[in-house]
Amino acid sequence: MTTALRRLRNYIDGEFRDAADGRTTEVVNPATGEAYATAPLSGAADVDAAMAAAEAAFPAWRDLIPAERQKVLLKVADRFEERAEELIAAESENCGKPIALVRSEEIPPMVDQIRFFAGAARMLEGRSAGEYMDGFTSIIRREPVGVCAQVAPWNYPMMMAVWKFAPALAAGNTVVIKPSDTTPASTVLIADIIGSVLDELGHSRGVFNVICGDRETGRLMVEHKVPAMASITGSVRAGMQVAESASKDLKRVHLELGGKAPVVVFEDTDIAKAVEDISVAGYFNAGQDCTAATRVLVHESIHDEFVAALAKAASETKTGAVDDEDVLYGPLNNANQLKQVKGFIERLPAHAKIEAGGEQVGEKGYFFAPTVVSGLKQDDEIVQHEVFGPVITVQSFSDEKQAVQWANGVEYALASSVWTKDHARAMRMSRSLDFGCVWINTHIPLVAEMPHGGFKKSGYGKDLSSYGFDDYTRIKHVMTSLDG
Repeated sequence: MTTALRRLRNYIDGEFRDAADGRTTEVVNPATGEAYATAPLSGAADVDAAMAAAEAAFPAWRDLIPAERQKVLLKVADRFEERAEELIAAESENCGKPIALVRSEEIPPMVDQIRFFAGAARMLEGRSAGEYMDGFTSIIRREPVGVCAQVAPWNYPMMMAVWKFAPALAAGNTVVIKPSDTTPASTVLIADIIGSVLDELGHSRGVFNVICGDRETGRLMVEHKVPAMASITGSVRAGMQVAESASKDLKRVHLELGGKAPVVVFEDTDIAKAVEDISVAGYFNAGQDCTAATRVLVHESIHDEFVAALAKAASETKTGAVDDEDVLYGPLNNANQLKQVKGFIERLPAHAKIEAGGEQVGEKGYFFAPTVVSGLKQDDEIVQHEVFGPVITVQSFSDEKQAVQWANGVEYALASSVWTKDHARAMRMSRSLDFGCVWINTHIPLVAEMPHGGFKKSGYGKDLSSYGFDDYTRIKHVMTSLDG
């Protein structure tokens, strides 16, 4: 006897719909490795319908005074709190995440972020009007860009959806968003929440649309003639493909891609405190975080002591079932990701040493043990490329110059951290590290008021903060004659 799979559907112009051609794909719970739902495998007809709905809704949404858009987002935030347990259950099933951690670490910041952008809607800043030519006054207008095609990832599907729709809607844009094909459930639920709020307040439900599908669906969205902007959080490869597709009609592009965060630990660091914080920042969400603390560079004088402490912390870190409140993280998101992480471990060079973990755990699902690998060199594959799993690598450096060289010596440039009691050294390192974020004596905290985004192959554009809000606006110069 088989259990019937739940049916997820697209949300287009205020209606839940199957794919026009009826195609579906199975959605698997990574904690069990078993399918629990089906989702539409959307094609061109579905994308056309969603874009048409967003395009039709745009003029009225654009022309609302900011206070009205704020009212919508504040009510959406309230609904997130009211329906938190539904969101938690959907995300836990989506990703196999521990329920307690979704409740404590994801719901509160998401609500806060929505409320932040609700406030940002009323804080459009720009240069004051002025006369820069005799007889003329110049004014700067800030306007929404239009319809936004947005693609969210599978590591934080719910939170990354918030990072995308909240600034876009606050700025006056309309949205078509596609969740990952492996994690559509929470985004479909968000559509129900936002749609109900738009309906209650008398706005077109076409302001927010959700399309489920695969990479081809995303390509159709990005290449569609309607969107003025394409935004993606995902892999470097996916970002490059989006940039290439968007270039065909010069769409604006916003990319938050991979990371390989260096964690530079100097000899004056409190080792016990650093190990405690770094292990959490490296293993949280199974290391499936572009900012994860997974590439440690430690001064040679404390290397052995640090590695021993880190390996002990790894052995004490627990992964497991979603209802176990003692676990730090759940499974890897999908079978392919488990295969990728295993591959990095299997291909380790002879000079590398596995200090802890290094293997799959459990009889079902995609769980992988907290892992520490030492003895690595700068050009090793596992140092240069993003693992996106619960694997922390350790290298030993001799001086500050070498630490900076190795820290910057990768193609990614999203986040980094420095661990030292020397204030001057911390300031030098924060200047020298070529990353969009530098944490000092901490790693991974984010706040709505500060920007998140990288350089190099980590992409461009910012999430969160007023800078993230700016990315969803365009600048217009208006000049008027003073002669009449």
